[in-house]
Amino acid sequence: MVLPLLLSIPHCGIEVPPFIADTMALNPAQVAESEDHGTREIFSGLPSLACVAARWSRLVADLNRRPDRYDDRGVIALADYFGRRVFKLGQEPDPRETRQRVEAYHRPYHRELTDNLALPGLRLLLDCHSMDGVGPSEAPDPGRVRCDVSLGNRGGPDGEAIPGKDEATCPASLIRGLARALEAQGLSVSLNQPYSGGYITKHYGGLLREQGKSSLQIELNTDLYLTPQLAVDPVRLDQTRQAVWAALKDFARLL
Repeated sequence: MVLPLLLSIPHCGIEVPPFIADTMALNPAQVAESEDHGTREIFSGLPSLACVAARWSRLVADLNRRPDRYDDRGVIALADYFGRRVFKLGQEPDPRETRQRVEAYHRPYHRELTDNLALPGLRLLLDCHSMDGVGPSEAPDPGRVRCDVSLGNRGGPDGEAIPGKDEATCPASLIRGLARALEAQGLSVSLNQPYSGGYITKHYGGLLREQGKSSLQIELNTDLYLTPQLAVDPVRLDQTRQAVWAALKDFARLL
């Protein structure tokens, strides 16, 4: 069974070009903490219509940010989710370098996503992420214990659009349907908390809505499959993959 999904995995990349690594204040282990651990292993093997997965670390260019967002948490982050300075003092990328990185690392990923939006049978773009079990200091929920899965459609905690804000990127019935399918696999689920969907979910959700299609963000709690040392437990990872696959197969009937 091929799912009518386009999978996006924007934060699974781990590579950093040497000329950028030389400017970073973070050591390689700290850079690795910005990876969405387990997302490539869990999502890239699912039988979807297509899967677009990042090669480069999100600290090279954040694919889930607007290409013209230049603040501290923009397309080139100046601080990570632990509040640490990414670059050595005085070696932060200037506007020209930022534009060059957008062209070299950000735009190719989004061109590939855009090309795949035209795939016959596509019904949903699923943007795939992972999250820490407890909210980091710079997250929307610092110190709070999180559910196993967070789903986001840019709406409220019931999946409905928030009055006065942008339209939800998928109908409430769809996000609730996926939540029920995940819960049937024994996973706890929150809607639009702590994350409601980033640039990819919002931007492509608008394009897909015009075609009667949808986008949705999924965040998996890394406590499901990582050890305290951030090592993947292969048994628990496979259990998580099987649970996600079963839930998506069940959910696909709603699309």
